[in-house]
Amino acid sequence: MTAFAHSRLHAPDLAIIGVYLAGITWFGLRFRKPERTLQSYFLADRNIPWWAIMLSIVSAETSTLTIISVPGLAFTGNFGFLQLVLGYLLGRIVVCIAFLPRYFEGRLLTAYQLIGRRFGPRLHRITGLLFLATRAAAEGVRVFAVAIVVHAALGTGDVASIAIISLLTLIYTFEGGLSAVIWTDVLQMGIYAGGIGLAVWTLAHNVPGGWSTIHAVAGSAGKFRLFDFSLNVSRTYTFWAGLIGGCFLTMASHGTDQLMVQRLLAARNLRSSQAALLASGVLILLQFLAFLGIGAALFVYYTRVAATHHFVSADDVFPAFIVAKFPVGFAGIMVAAILAAAMSNLSAALNSLSSTSVVDLYLRFAPQASPARQVFVSRVTTVGWAIVLFALAILSRTGGHVVELGLAIASVAYGSLLGVFLLGVLTRRANESGAIVGMVFGFALNVALWLQPHALRIAVAGLVVVLPKIAWTWYVVFGAVFTFAVGYVTSFWTDVGAREEVVELA
Repeated sequence: MTAFAHSRLHAPDLAIIGVYLAGITWFGLRFRKPERTLQSYFLADRNIPWWAIMLSIVSAETSTLTIISVPGLAFTGNFGFLQLVLGYLLGRIVVCIAFLPRYFEGRLLTAYQLIGRRFGPRLHRITGLLFLATRAAAEGVRVFAVAIVVHAALGTGDVASIAIISLLTLIYTFEGGLSAVIWTDVLQMGIYAGGIGLAVWTLAHNVPGGWSTIHAVAGSAGKFRLFDFSLNVSRTYTFWAGLIGGCFLTMASHGTDQLMVQRLLAARNLRSSQAALLASGVLILLQFLAFLGIGAALFVYYTRVAATHHFVSADDVFPAFIVAKFPVGFAGIMVAAILAAAMSNLSAALNSLSSTSVVDLYLRFAPQASPARQVFVSRVTTVGWAIVLFALAILSRTGGHVVELGLAIASVAYGSLLGVFLLGVLTRRANESGAIVGMVFGFALNVALWLQPHALRIAVAGLVVVLPKIAWTWYVVFGAVFTFAVGYVTSFWTDVGAREEVVELA
């Protein structure tokens, strides 16, 4: 039981939340169409303006994990997490240069079709399946984070909290496809931005002296410390882990993950897609800066004003403050903002999981399916993934910083995925067999790093090698480099020469 389990919202707050949930579901349903094709259902007919895609990218990148867990990082630590965002910005530039032109050349529906055209059907299916498995696992953690907020606000149990949000999100995602997902993202971002402003205002009014006191106290406690230039790969947040690890993580998440690539492919042209991705990086930087500032302010509040409060997890701190200290009406808006981020991320996951399932797997076995049949299967698949994510969210109940757990799970697969994409984009020598071997070894390495409880001692020909515990921020770097190296070398031992790109799929 958390420290805030006894606190509940007032009737006006509950009314605001109810209006939001009903309103966003109704708004999303307005985008349903009686006749659809896969391009309209999964890519919104490639007719979304760049600014809407920008907001949708930020919205999809902003889950409940961000809102409740990032403040917790500053509450218990400092601003070191922001070093990772510097890598996010660099990674976006690389994606704009190396990946997006290839996607728009082929007019693709999913990221993994590029792998199919470059290497072949086996690797196409493998990359699609790996995305499905790891995205579902990571999303289960994100969906569970919703329960923390809904439980604090409504008093419902974990299962009921997850079920409410999952069902409402499924309704408009099922009917409206990517159009509904993106335009509800835009609306939800407005609510979410308003919630951030309310949080900043409320904290300033609950700490004597306002933000000047918060700045002085948090600064003296080292909360604003940002850079750590140590070369220790066991430390999660250092400058090098942030710049290099964050760059590789973003190259993978925004260049190979269908959840993000799908939005970028919905742009009207390559330039619009690039503008959306680069502009989203600026908003992400401001967003993390705001939430880390909120975490520092919460530290001051709970050490100077309400020092008797104790929390089971740092992830409980911000939801507890919202329920206990936000004025009537403001609390409802803030909870609605958090639910907006949660529903936005969930709708993106459902649509991307469904698109990969249908385009990269189903159509490989049923290429002659009619457009109506394809859309029908897409909708059924969306329902199926909603059930899977609901089940995984129930299994994801755990302690600790859920944002770090979610990122760590995704990073395990991202390394091998990124390595394969780099083999396809940067080389002509690599072939399908070599890439598959590299992917297997890269994924195995990332799993070993993730499960490694402490430093490992390995004896090789009488020589003892000590491998330190690797922080999750380095997983993608190690996995991608290892996948690329093994895949490239192995390609020399199999059929030399890369597979020629096949004719564009219909």
